[in-house]
Amino acid sequence: MRDTLGLEGIVGVLVVFAGIGILTLHDPVVAGALMVVLAGLALIAKGLADTVMRSFGLK
Repeated sequence: MRDTLGLEGIVGVLVVFAGIGILTLHDPVVAGALMVVLAGLALIAKGLADTVMRSFGLK
């Protein structure tokens, strides 16, 4: 996983999960909605990255 994300990416994922954990303690419904939004953003980013990779002929 470190090869894919790098150290900064792993720390970023941990910070996001820590923030959602804190939010879950305060309001679980809002935390669930935020998880859905983050999952959607991740899918959009993956789609954009795949498109860029294809346009450069790397995939």
